[in-house]
Amino acid sequence: MSERLKLANYIDGRLTPPQHDHWLDVFEPATGAHYADCPDSDGADIDTAVAAATRAFPHWSATPVAQRARFLNRIAELLEARLEEFAHAESRDSGKPVALARSLDIPRAVSNLRFFATAVTQFASEAHAMDGAINYTLRQPLGAVACISPWNLPLYLFTWKIAPALAAGNTVVAKPSEITPLTAWMFAQVCIDAGLPPGVLNIVHGSGAATGQRLVAHPGIKAISFTGSTRTGAAIAAAVAPRFVKASLEMGGKNPTLVFADWEANETNWATLVRSAFSNQGQICLCGSRILVERSIYAKFKAEFVEKVRALRVGDPRDPASDLGALVSQAHFDKVMGHIALAREEGGTILCGGDAVRVQGRCAGGWFVAPTVIEGLGPACRTNQEEIFGPVVTLIPFGNEDEVVALANATNYGLAASVWTTHLARAHRVAARLESGIVWVNCWLKRDLRTPFGGVKQSGIGREGGLDALRFFTEPKNVCINLE
Repeated sequence: MSERLKLANYIDGRLTPPQHDHWLDVFEPATGAHYADCPDSDGADIDTAVAAATRAFPHWSATPVAQRARFLNRIAELLEARLEEFAHAESRDSGKPVALARSLDIPRAVSNLRFFATAVTQFASEAHAMDGAINYTLRQPLGAVACISPWNLPLYLFTWKIAPALAAGNTVVAKPSEITPLTAWMFAQVCIDAGLPPGVLNIVHGSGAATGQRLVAHPGIKAISFTGSTRTGAAIAAAVAPRFVKASLEMGGKNPTLVFADWEANETNWATLVRSAFSNQGQICLCGSRILVERSIYAKFKAEFVEKVRALRVGDPRDPASDLGALVSQAHFDKVMGHIALAREEGGTILCGGDAVRVQGRCAGGWFVAPTVIEGLGPACRTNQEEIFGPVVTLIPFGNEDEVVALANATNYGLAASVWTTHLARAHRVAARLESGIVWVNCWLKRDLRTPFGGVKQSGIGREGGLDALRFFTEPKNVCINLE
């Protein structure tokens, strides 16, 4: 993959260039090198993709569920066979360590496809008997739907959306992030090799302005599943509201990690807690960026946490010894470094990190930031309110249960939280009081794909995962049969 790649759209079963020959530069975060050209598709490409999806819908929706499941399983099988190739591509495209892509991103993409291939075969409807009649509910696919996925977990979240949409009988026009388009382009060839019928899945690359807005506004799109920033999610909600189009919006987070004095401070839990803060360079919407620590253990916790963070190795994503790789783009690097400067201006104390990291050799031009721990900032400051989405966390002491719940809830976000305590009753009480769509107790990122996934407040609308995803991508219809 040393030569510059020319990526393509996947429309109506074929790989095709953008109709108006507009292209975007794609950079490798670890080196800063321009290594691929990505289509910057416009309205003409979106029109063609939606038309292909609309044509394919009647046949695909009428395809027996078991056959649709076989297609998804076949795609999963071919993807798994190329796991190492996809892991290296995902690392090159996003800057994350190859080891992380190999152990998390690509296996999870395979699991997404297999899970929904099975789940749709168990997707049952309801029946309600009444005096003189019986009601039953049909759940029917919507038509051509849009799936818009982000750059932080490119193939992982791309398949998380398209798998339930296709399993439920919809056809899809998908737009991956233009910052990390490589594995979606490769995935198109996997679908071709699997024999997926033309038009069932269409992948259209491009910027949010030229491609995403056209897709969201297209009258042929029946629903939109989006993961990304709160600002973009709000714009999508405003755009589709007048047309009453279904929208599932999974957006940002400013997630709290609550550490009580009685938590079990063993090496496994320490490793999980550090990972929850800095995995994927902190570029996971579920990372705990505000660590709230009971005051009686604060000093001891701070000292050990900072020591463990300093031991994290930032380096070439290809190096198995690297714990953290590069941030995804120059623009995002500048944003994160700007937030660290802001934390200093707000009076925060940098306990470790706070600087760019210069990696020697091939990565000399890459966008690396040291894992950063900050203390001394109040809950209302911008550093504790705004999503940084990088390797930056704050430490905040608390005195009691009521105080920590108030601190945890004191943001406009409500995606995920983790609670660390050996007190079972407290774990239940606190979990119930947190304004969060997901609460982990004494763990982080343990995911059962059957469970609902999503947030509250500005973290999102709707739920993904399990039956919630299949319900979103179908329309319920009640049929009442008179028995008299």
